[in-house]
Amino acid sequence: MIRPFYVALFAAIALLNSPLCQAVIAADQQVIDGIAAIVNGEVITFSQVRLLIAPRERMLRQQYTGEEYHKRLKEAQAEALKDLIDRQLIVQSFKKENFSLPDYFVEQRVNDIIRENFGGDRNTFMKMLEAQNFSLSEFRQNEYEKIVVSAMRGKNVKPSTIASPTKIEEYYRKHRDQFTSKEEVKMRMIMIPSRAAEGNSAAQKAMAEEILGKLANGADFERMAQMYSEDSTRDLGGDWGWIERKTLAGPLEKIAFGLPVGKISNVIELAGNYYILKVDAKRGGVTKPLSQVRADVEKMLLQEDAQRLQENWLAGLRQKASIRTF
Repeated sequence: MIRPFYVALFAAIALLNSPLCQAVIAADQQVIDGIAAIVNGEVITFSQVRLLIAPRERMLRQQYTGEEYHKRLKEAQAEALKDLIDRQLIVQSFKKENFSLPDYFVEQRVNDIIRENFGGDRNTFMKMLEAQNFSLSEFRQNEYEKIVVSAMRGKNVKPSTIASPTKIEEYYRKHRDQFTSKEEVKMRMIMIPSRAAEGNSAAQKAMAEEILGKLANGADFERMAQMYSEDSTRDLGGDWGWIERKTLAGPLEKIAFGLPVGKISNVIELAGNYYILKVDAKRGGVTKPLSQVRADVEKMLLQEDAQRLQENWLAGLRQKASIRTF
């Protein structure tokens, strides 16, 4: 009965490719331990949670501060506890089904880690464990659980290997934006502000129309922008460079993305100001045909299917379990 299962175990070991076991983590402050959860009588401690999220915690500390940091750290702790609970349920299921894992499986994994991450130097590896106040038996237990979890997933989660053409086409149709390159225009702008407060609004509009007339007669747009525009890009000849949608106000965006390359807009009145736009180039906005992305769509669908099956399996384990969190 056990022999076929060992095939899954060997496959699981082959798939384990972490650069360094998550247990070997720098704990930069003292951890006050306690019970985070009890799963069918088995205790999960706060120190286990902290060990699991240590890399994530360091990254959060670099990216956030104050309330946002504590909010995201709390979310990471909750996710880590959920993962540890699921791991415990899987290990318990493994034992309940009377499977066993030979010691040499775990020992081989430990040797692989020492070879891959410590250049084969076992003394350096042991010093690392000692520096992190982590025993070799704890390290082995962690590796044992990872192998078991991977093998049990392989045994109980069997997703499809082929997605139906109908599902592929439906996904593509509903998510075309995922396969469409970002639409951008390279544009220049001349902006003539309103002088309504000074009673010169009509004069400013007339100036904008005069500039447009000069452009129509061949005047250089860059030169006109440098002379007349009061936009922040005046010194650059009104050059906004490449912009994407939602960069400009709605009416300006609509005209900018609707203009053919090389064309100049009419005078645009917006919020009392007057604008003239020119589009120098366009790129993006092209949707790849299904024939080019079919393999990617199928891969996404298969991943979603695997995730759904795994969650259903874990939900079944949770439903049958006694779980208390603190």
